[in-house]
Amino acid sequence: MSENEEMIDLSFTQNRELSWLRFNDRVLSEAANKEVPLMERFRFISIFTSNLDEFFMVRVGSLFDLAAIAPKHIDSKSGLTPEEQLENIFFSVDPLYKKRDALFTNVMKELSNRGVIELSYNDLTDEERDYVLNYSREYIKPLFSPQIVDATHPFPEIVNKLTYIAASVKDKNKNKRIGLIEIPESAPQIIMLPGDECRYIRTEEFVKAIMNLVFLSYEILETIVFRVTRNADITLDEEKFDDDNIDMISHMKKVLKKRKKLAPVRLEINGNSETLEEMLTKKLSIKKHQVFKCSCPLNLSYAYSLKPKSRDLYYPLYNSRYPDYLIPHESMWNQIVQRDVLLFFPYQSMQPFLDLLKEAANDPEVVSIKMTVYRLAKHSMIARTLCEAAENGKDVTVLMELRARFDEENNIEWAEELEESGCKIIYGREGYKCHSKICLITKKSGNKMSYVTQIGTGNYNEKTSTIYTDLSLMTVDRGIAADAIEFFQNMMIGNLEGNYNELMVAPYSMKTRLFDLIDEEIAKGSKGQIVIKANSVTDRELIDKFSEASCAGVKIILIIRGICCILPNIHGKTDNVMVNSIVGRFLEHSRIYSFGTGEDQKLYIGSADIMTRNQDKRTEIACPIKSPEIKAFINRYIRRSLQDNVNRRVMLPNGEYAMPDSKGKDPFDVQEYYLSHAIHLSKSKTHDKSHHKIKYEAKDKMQDKKLNLSFFDKFFKRSKKK
Repeated sequence: MSENEEMIDLSFTQNRELSWLRFNDRVLSEAANKEVPLMERFRFISIFTSNLDEFFMVRVGSLFDLAAIAPKHIDSKSGLTPEEQLENIFFSVDPLYKKRDALFTNVMKELSNRGVIELSYNDLTDEERDYVLNYSREYIKPLFSPQIVDATHPFPEIVNKLTYIAASVKDKNKNKRIGLIEIPESAPQIIMLPGDECRYIRTEEFVKAIMNLVFLSYEILETIVFRVTRNADITLDEEKFDDDNIDMISHMKKVLKKRKKLAPVRLEINGNSETLEEMLTKKLSIKKHQVFKCSCPLNLSYAYSLKPKSRDLYYPLYNSRYPDYLIPHESMWNQIVQRDVLLFFPYQSMQPFLDLLKEAANDPEVVSIKMTVYRLAKHSMIARTLCEAAENGKDVTVLMELRARFDEENNIEWAEELEESGCKIIYGREGYKCHSKICLITKKSGNKMSYVTQIGTGNYNEKTSTIYTDLSLMTVDRGIAADAIEFFQNMMIGNLEGNYNELMVAPYSMKTRLFDLIDEEIAKGSKGQIVIKANSVTDRELIDKFSEASCAGVKIILIIRGICCILPNIHGKTDNVMVNSIVGRFLEHSRIYSFGTGEDQKLYIGSADIMTRNQDKRTEIACPIKSPEIKAFINRYIRRSLQDNVNRRVMLPNGEYAMPDSKGKDPFDVQEYYLSHAIHLSKSKTHDKSHHKIKYEAKDKMQDKKLNLSFFDKFFKRSKKK
């Protein structure tokens, strides 16, 4: 251990991987919540499983790599080596599997009582067996490539995350062999049975039952279903270019092919066979503790394919509302000129932003549209509109991130289509992902230039805007526009060290600016206040700065959905830190940074989490909120989030989560609140162009007076007493 590593204070921090596992346990706990509709509980089990898949591919995969190349490397939050972290992970994951399997059994039993029935092959009637066999001949059998492993047919390459069925078989000469069937991605996961009820059989269960028909000349002795998870942590900067002139898209296509063939990090098995398990661990060079035996299906994504008719099995339907403070079918540009516009997803529709883009694509005075893209929807109206704008002669520049993990193929396809339409496609600087969410539209009227800048916390993705909570600001503020112009010009030449007056931009200046803002609160002592809502907190430097602020008396309230490496309420270190987490119907995704109170409050929204990768290794943007009414709304949103006593949990000093004390209080779910309550912003168009101030409605004035930001101080003190 180096001298610097010895100086790291581990008394108020925790390992990020173990923190993430606690978060995923929170996701799984939603499946146990009787207040959640049954099909949604099933989907939470599916989400937990897919989350765990990605965790093993990326985080566990990277730790295996680190253990090989730097075995003595010490984690700055836990003091653990890579091998020690892996030991802790495998130890912690095992009970989560058991919890998942038990919940699956219970949920499926309850669903069966409600007409959602999973059947085995033996449960089928003769007519149903005929139906399934005929279906299989048409849609499944042509996709199969069964194999007997022997001297002339070696053990095949097992593809990452594909489901396989392995069988121990015996030929006519009593020789034992291994039979393998791959269930390809193109095959359906389930076979729905005819009739009005939601009755089905899983494809792998059907195939297991008819293995004797697949391997006709063999006796089937034992069968298992298995799945291998491989290290998928390939990043562009780790790759070597064979040719300095190779284009980015071609290179990424090669990278994606490699991902499927990296080293196995996990083996999941459904079924019991020591023979087959031993064979697989040997062939895959995998250790015993990397093997997980499951009683539930290994791939649960079919939870979204089931369509029972009973609506009470799901969350109530909702439609994202068009904001009542905007006028549909009128110029969005003109409305933004009158006032800063905030959209709040998923409670509000993305349509106003789509309307703005459509208007810009067809407005003869619009000369350019510039946008960063991290994740697009499969069928993206945003991308289509950008293509339309380019075809209409607009200068369209798209900073496309091809390395958005597991969305690379979709982004490659869109990059090619955008380029064919005449868009200028640029890529981020090598080694730095572009995670910013910014769009700049430029209009030229005579000699006058005007701008609309949009900055958000979420991706330009119509699908995720209906299930993620995010904020999107649209403004004509010229100071913000000037920084946006500077940002895109810097990106064109790969300059990450630009100077910005309004925006916080990583990797060069955001962390420095955050330090300055924290220092301003430290100078206020016990009157200082920091409220941050984000997905994760892992950056060691900022964690230490939070501790410094806490020791100075600054009250720090964190609302962190996932990983949080800072531990709250550690004496002499984080006495004034409180950590909250909300996991509910929608994925909490917005990033909000608030420093100070009242007139002195500085409030930002942006794309960056409090993670080293966001602050030091990505291009990120955070934008100041200048509109008093938007600032007041965001404060109300934070306040209501902290009042949630249904989905909110409070972190304990040991990193575990507990229910907040709600004795004597009615249940309050912040997500349900915004589903049923319109967002109050003024329709007034009285406009102070210097600061984009809006005259408030009396209702909003009263709400803001009532809030007065003293809520946070009282909330913090009340919570500390408990």
